[in-house]
Amino acid sequence: MEAWTWWLVLAGLIVICELMTGTFYLLMISTGMFVAALVSLLGIGVQMQMLVAAVVSSGATLALHRSRFGWQGRSDAARDPNVNIDIGQQVRVDEWQEQSAGVFVARTKYRGAMWDVELRQSSGLAGMYVIDAVEGSRLIVRPI
Repeated sequence: MEAWTWWLVLAGLIVICELMTGTFYLLMISTGMFVAALVSLLGIGVQMQMLVAAVVSSGATLALHRSRFGWQGRSDAARDPNVNIDIGQQVRVDEWQEQSAGVFVARTKYRGAMWDVELRQSSGLAGMYVIDAVEGSRLIVRPI
């Protein structure tokens, strides 16, 4: 078999692996192998084909990594509604106690259990609040 055929077979196998993992990074590597197959069709040597495959794969992977589809960085799981289903839910607080300057705490029933609730940077008035974050067993809330 010709070298370009091997490059296409390898690119196809990498695409199959990518379909099993669900990441786009392997797709970028297979793109480099596809470009190496094109370079092989031009009759350029194997060393240059490998170099082109490596450079294109690395460049495509780096471009993907820096795009909006790449690594997003770590988000704060305590404030991420995709991680914690409690964020955005409403709770009723009947009575607040001032813990320190501007920080109010209370106990309230939420999902069938008693929870510690903390209100920051607001006045502690009874009523409905929205959960902004969950820190351990404490709900951090804000007024609706």
